[in-house]
Amino acid sequence: MVRQNAITSSEGGATPTDESCLVRSVRDFRSDAFVGASSKGMTTLQTQIKGVDISLVNPLSDKRWDELVARHPKASAFHHRSWLDALARTYGYEPVVFTTSSPTAALGNGLVFCRIKSWLTGSRLVSLPFSDHCEPICDSAEEMNALICGSQAAFDFKHGEYLEVRPTSEDFGRSGAGMGFQPTARYFLHLIDLRPEVDELFRGLDKDSVQRRIKRAEKAGLVERCGSSDELLRHFYGLFVVTRNRHNLPPPPYAWFQNLLHCQGDALEIRVAYLDEIPIAAILTLGFRKTRYFKYGCSDARFNKFAATPWLLWRAVVAAKANGALEFDLGRTQLDNAGLLAFKNHWVSRHQLLTYWKFPGAAARDMSDGRMLKMAKRVFSHMPQRLLVATGKLVYRHIG
Repeated sequence: MVRQNAITSSEGGATPTDESCLVRSVRDFRSDAFVGASSKGMTTLQTQIKGVDISLVNPLSDKRWDELVARHPKASAFHHRSWLDALARTYGYEPVVFTTSSPTAALGNGLVFCRIKSWLTGSRLVSLPFSDHCEPICDSAEEMNALICGSQAAFDFKHGEYLEVRPTSEDFGRSGAGMGFQPTARYFLHLIDLRPEVDELFRGLDKDSVQRRIKRAEKAGLVERCGSSDELLRHFYGLFVVTRNRHNLPPPPYAWFQNLLHCQGDALEIRVAYLDEIPIAAILTLGFRKTRYFKYGCSDARFNKFAATPWLLWRAVVAAKANGALEFDLGRTQLDNAGLLAFKNHWVSRHQLLTYWKFPGAAARDMSDGRMLKMAKRVFSHMPQRLLVATGKLVYRHIG
């Protein structure tokens, strides 16, 4: 459980009076261990920046975090308690929220992190692990600056530790770049606007790569089953293991998906396509307010000619619109992943740039780094499927 220790400086607790001073003096703000919120959801006063108190909140026990996420326009499925709870249950990550709100007031803002402790990839605060994006929840540049400074002051940066933030907008970059954050990774984010009528949405899809494939799947007589049952999860995971094996990568542990299913409830949907009772493709989506999130997809390559994946995705889009969603989030795509990028561009031609930011900016041990990933994939390519699954159970908590 996260301990409550006040942040102190080596100068007897004095705090800087402006952001530039705080960046230069960040190593003076160190506690003996990670500081956080109590299991009862109480916040603890940490430090003060330009007269603003920075407190910590435990988002798994403080209902004020739920209320903020429920009402704020910048909140997403990745801010929700259910996502944080699944991360904590599966990987043991400790979530914490930095806020300028007092312990007795409703939360007006928050920057949420999980702490990853790893001998393999280093210790760090990430906002958030295994999340495509996680925008800081705040309404002004002043709040953003205070939240950034508070997170910097709370962490010990020796031995390669660092902070990583994964915002959707450029607001964080404008503030963070002046406080020592540097870009660490870039992705494309594809969002489908669901406000047009269904027929218009279909006409907007690429005619050859999407429309015809959806029609082909319909003619093939595929059967879709949708829900969040244990059976659907087993069929999904079986296909997911096959897909990751095909890509020479270990799958996340089965417990991750079990915990997602348990924590997300009705917000999670698994859609599986069957051909003569054989599961041939599956997708997993999450719902939050007016947005549906496509998080995972998988298939058996032997049945690719039936185009089950685009068929399932289209059915998820139609269902999301019917249930009142205004946006369908297709998730992040690496800039050098030409195949996935082309697939998503056939659904929505416009995309936005996602930039992940890190402080300090020195190189870190990152399993997603191109060279490390290529080396790892060469090793994984020689593993039998069972060993690859076992490897996933061991390494994913280090990746984050």
